Amino acid sequence: MRTSCRWSVLNTLSSILSCYTIFILFSALQACFARDNITIESGLADGQTLVSAGNRFQLGFFGPSRGSNVKRYVGIWYASNSQIVVWVANRDNPILDRTGVLSIANDQLKLSDERGKIYWSTQRGAKRSKLVAKLNDTGNFILLDERLRVNLWESFTEPTDTFLFGMKMDAKFLLTSWSSEEDPSSGNFIFKQDQGVEQLVVMEKSTNHWKSSRPDAGKIIKSDELPPTIVNFLTFSQSNNPRVYQDKRMVMTFNGKLQYWDFDADMNSWSSIWSEPNNNCSVFKFCGNFGTCNTNSGLPCKCLPGFQPKFMDKWKAGEFSDGCSRNHTSSCGNYFLSLKRMKVENSDSSYEAKDETDCRGECLKNCQCQAYSFVGQRDYTTSCLIWSEDLKDLQEDEDDGYDLNIWVALSDIEALTRNCETCGTNSVPYPLSTGPKCGDPMYFSFHCNNDTGKLSFMAPNGRYSVVAVNPDTRKFVIQMKAEEANNCAALHASASRILQFNQSSPFNVTSSCSGELGNLTSDSTLEGTVEVEISWKPPLEPMCSSSADCKDWPHSTCNENKNGQRRCLCNSTYHWDGLVLNCTREAGQLGESSDKSKPLALILGISLPIGTAFFCAAVSIYVWREKVVKRKTKTSCSSYV
Repeated sequence: MRTSCRWSVLNTLSSILSCYTIFILFSALQACFARDNITIESGLADGQTLVSAGNRFQLGFFGPSRGSNVKRYVGIWYASNSQIVVWVANRDNPILDRTGVLSIANDQLKLSDERGKIYWSTQRGAKRSKLVAKLNDTGNFILLDERLRVNLWESFTEPTDTFLFGMKMDAKFLLTSWSSEEDPSSGNFIFKQDQGVEQLVVMEKSTNHWKSSRPDAGKIIKSDELPPTIVNFLTFSQSNNPRVYQDKRMVMTFNGKLQYWDFDADMNSWSSIWSEPNNNCSVFKFCGNFGTCNTNSGLPCKCLPGFQPKFMDKWKAGEFSDGCSRNHTSSCGNYFLSLKRMKVENSDSSYEAKDETDCRGECLKNCQCQAYSFVGQRDYTTSCLIWSEDLKDLQEDEDDGYDLNIWVALSDIEALTRNCETCGTNSVPYPLSTGPKCGDPMYFSFHCNNDTGKLSFMAPNGRYSVVAVNPDTRKFVIQMKAEEANNCAALHASASRILQFNQSSPFNVTSSCSGELGNLTSDSTLEGTVEVEISWKPPLEPMCSSSADCKDWPHSTCNENKNGQRRCLCNSTYHWDGLVLNCTREAGQLGESSDKSKPLALILGISLPIGTAFFCAAVSIYVWREKVVKRKTKTSCSSYV
């Protein structure tokens, strides 16, 4: 019994080894008989493929897997994965049946159908005696004169959406995305090198979608600087080891991302190891001019203090690219908004400067100056960077960012003398307070870190980062750790309890995980947090020690109220309106003269039409009576005769 079992196992193993041997031999034979070229005598029909010598790439016909309509394209793909197409010949002109043939004729490579219609071809050259089209192990498909050993055309000079090692990134080079995941026709996104500068660009139709940093940009952001591996990959050199890059590719995807892919032999799979734009803030002008972007917030964009959305309706709908404009236009000024660690586009000019005062002076000399930054270099020299155009691509919280000073009108950010100074990109409107010398003491629950430009809300139970402040709606948004509530609904119900707000607190939670300050997105890189919207109650009359403290509030004087507190109390015919932060007339006193004129106007409005009607009636009666009298007179005269 044991002997028979052993023989059974041995027979099974022998069968497996035999099958494996047959498979290897079949693969070897297939590789031997597979061709890698097209000649004048032998074209390539639909259903046939070329295989590169090392079995790395294949060339043949393919079509979308979905849809009922037949669309056939000639393309190149990896032999190990036919779904990864790296080049397409007739991307915008598919063959609508399966009669296509790729052949060499009339000194050119052409794709035609059974009727002779040409769907794609290389440029026709001079008369050649021995033309061959060959697929290489690099993925390059080359048309060459085999006798003269001259390359006449190659697919590497006419790429579609994929960059392979051996291609040359020059001013003429373009990668154009597919229209969709299934459609290889030319899409909306183009990857190229910007003319005149060593800067890589992704265009969406005719507008910039993403830009890499220029070499002279001061290394202001790491995420969109190309890693050295990618720089070497894009910059073809014979000194580069092809083996290092043969399993790598760069793709311009249909949804606007430039991705660098690497093949992991151990996992037998491809993985994306670099991608741009990798978040909303990487998209060119995502927040528009004078809008600042923050990847650590669900509110991606906000206007700088002193600015407002150019188109409020679009801004509220989450369309930020139109950006922000100044609250008021002014020719010049000498007040600057100080922002820390800001990413910004490249400066328009630079100067040598002794110190920040010197740099500030350079900006003040020119009314076109929008911002300046005084920076130290690695060689211990200093430089003054000047921006004369509207600022765009502003981004907060960048480790290598600039300390940026942006010109603003003082009246746009400090409408009241009691307003606290701005804190980074956040305004601190009255009555909110960051210290005893500004705002209302009842609202002294904020702290500004001047070193980082970060605003914090100090609740009874702890300190929270402030994401945004909106004085118009009297609301601000804070970030809270997600573990403090199981979910958004629980947080909304318990946020006031978590923050320990009591009945006397001027603050109240209005919503959580969303807000009216802007359009929240899920693109935040700060994981493990939720955002809570808090409103503040309208304040009482401002505290004061003398009438000079009440100059921001007309029609008020500094007096004691019934509680013995000195406040800017409104005059007798006015009352305090905490919503508009001003003394307004009592309802009975509003426009007394105009109120008196209202009954008169009403009387006139009624009496004039009635009087006119009476007048017209009287005239009509008078005319009628005159006619009657004349008739009677005529009658009496005729009787007399």
